[in-house]
Amino acid sequence: MRYSRQNKILDLIAAYDVETQDQLVTLLNENGYQVTQATVSRDIKELQLIKTQTSAGRYKYAVAAPQEQPVSDRFVKIFRETIKSVQASGNIIVVKTLSGCANAAAEAIDTMDFSGIVGSLAGDNTIFLVVSENIDANELVNQFRDMLNA
Repeated sequence: MRYSRQNKILDLIAAYDVETQDQLVTLLNENGYQVTQATVSRDIKELQLIKTQTSAGRYKYAVAAPQEQPVSDRFVKIFRETIKSVQASGNIIVVKTLSGCANAAAEAIDTMDFSGIVGSLAGDNTIFLVVSENIDANELVNQFRDMLNA
């Protein structure tokens, strides 16, 4: 439930200029997540969200740019706890996750900066990774599986 909620937080801050934790609590409640301000505060810290200035001069929550966001044990934990299976087909890797966790898992994969991944596309429980033509997708799948079994 936590990863699903945190994934929803990422969706909400992408869709709206969320300025306060109270506003985020309200949006989450409207979307079926019964949360408190303390829970949202922990989620903001775990997601390493930052405040950025809007063109109107107000501040809103945003995801830190990749260079500002170091790879942490948090991303490895999200990766391990949400991914159910990984399979290659040509230069595409299909990653199955727990329901509602694909965006969080894709963010973890993107942040870990695996060599050879051109891009990712996440749905609710599935991620498509496009692998560079000069990279063996099966080798990346093996790296993923090693991380999952570590």
